[in-house]
Amino acid sequence: MVTSMDQIPWYRRIFSSAREFDLKATQAKADRGDPEAQFALGLKCGIGQGTLLDLVQAAQWYRKAAEQNHPLAQLNLGLMYAKGEGVPLDDAEAVGWIRKAAQQGDAGAQFNLGIRHQRASIWGLQLEVPESKIEAYKWLRLAAAQGYRGSAEAHERVTLEMTREEVVEGNRRAAELVAGLAV
Repeated sequence: MVTSMDQIPWYRRIFSSAREFDLKATQAKADRGDPEAQFALGLKCGIGQGTLLDLVQAAQWYRKAAEQNHPLAQLNLGLMYAKGEGVPLDDAEAVGWIRKAAQQGDAGAQFNLGIRHQRASIWGLQLEVPESKIEAYKWLRLAAAQGYRGSAEAHERVTLEMTREEVVEGNRRAAELVAGLAV
């Protein structure tokens, strides 16, 4: 049966067109503790076709890489906890993993945290509203500085709702995090 490329989801086209995935070699590296190989297996299981699609296995591989400070594995594991995919739904666990990735400079994680804090500031969830705005500002500013799509607009929306003192504090926190990353 011949299938059209139009019938294949975009994410499968991207990864199928990449260099051929050597499952045995990657598995051997992952088993030896290589975090890049562990992440690759997590990705392969998380978006795989047929028998390769296994969200529980994806989460297990992401966790192994995440525990070795692999930021994309941390982000993906956090997103799995946020959605309850392959792991139990657990927002606290999700935020913990996403925060670890954000603190390492991952723009996607920074954007995700910024949006979470922005929502908390609007809905009055968990943190005090001013604290949530400052944290949203910080994370969205950092993501925007890396050109992450949608972060500049979200940062601007948050800024419009802040006092001058809150903006100054948000800038201080962002600079402190960047200085820590440079060390």
